[in-house]
Amino acid sequence: MKAIVITEAGGPEVLQLREVEDPKIKDDEVLIRIAATAVNRADTLQRQGRYPPPKGDSEYPGLECSGIIESVGKNVHRWKIGDQVCALVGGGGYAEKVAVPAGQVLPVPAGVSLQDAASFPEVACTVWSTVFMMSHLAKGETFLVHGGSSGIGTFAIQLAKNHGIKVFITAGSEEKLAACKDLGADVCINYKTEDFVSRVKEETGGKGVDVILDHIGGSYLQRNLECLNYDGRLFIIGFMGGSVAEINLGSVLAKRLTVQAAGMRSRSPENKALIVSEVEKNVWPAIAAGKVKPVVYQYFQLGEAVEAHQLMESSKHIGKIILLVT
Repeated sequence: MKAIVITEAGGPEVLQLREVEDPKIKDDEVLIRIAATAVNRADTLQRQGRYPPPKGDSEYPGLECSGIIESVGKNVHRWKIGDQVCALVGGGGYAEKVAVPAGQVLPVPAGVSLQDAASFPEVACTVWSTVFMMSHLAKGETFLVHGGSSGIGTFAIQLAKNHGIKVFITAGSEEKLAACKDLGADVCINYKTEDFVSRVKEETGGKGVDVILDHIGGSYLQRNLECLNYDGRLFIIGFMGGSVAEINLGSVLAKRLTVQAAGMRSRSPENKALIVSEVEKNVWPAIAAGKVKPVVYQYFQLGEAVEAHQLMESSKHIGKIILLVT
């Protein structure tokens, strides 16, 4: 099969389309002939040598995919050859085929094309597990998502609005703010021209928001804590602004705040399967009903992975970037 190989740690130019061996499936896995995969920021970190795949997962980049099941392991009963699916993978999405534990596979949601289904697994599992399963965001609460125009952000806005949440976002251009507004965001803050802490306080009568989803990390940590309401929950999923920070613990204590962080890739197959099951039960109906739609900025061919990574790193995109494989 063909796959995108990271020839050495470096810039987008190190990505090359090469002929490689087909993956072999274990008894509890399925083999998917990939139709499409999506580009995630984690892929760019892996390319730079900063985010290796977990032991036993494919060395090729790509954390999600969609396609058609080509074969099934002897212990797999739910899926059959020919099923149209999408999947959360530990690696190997940038290829023509991938072996995936059966518990990390989802049916293509009703009303969504096979190609666009590749845009959902990573964002759906990330947002549902962090914001809803672990931070317990509930109807009537307020929610701030940084990077509202990202793949995570555009999905989180729609899912939160579907749950009756007031949504605040930050983004860095008028075009991105407008896109977030169109998706349902209630308060859109340009972090380049406004202080998001002041704006959040102003819009909440000085209270702050109940839950924050943050991919910036260190440089935002103290300000995020200042943004939270009593019993507020901060969830960190990235460190684009660094992983080290000094904070005043007084506000954490006084306001009974919770700070959590998690990645998706390093979780055990059992934990991923649990999240995938919860996503199918709680998120897939909203997609099938058209309440949560795929937001795809641009499609590239698999052989154009270099250009796709250049676009991801430019941060000009709104929503997801898709690589079409077959």
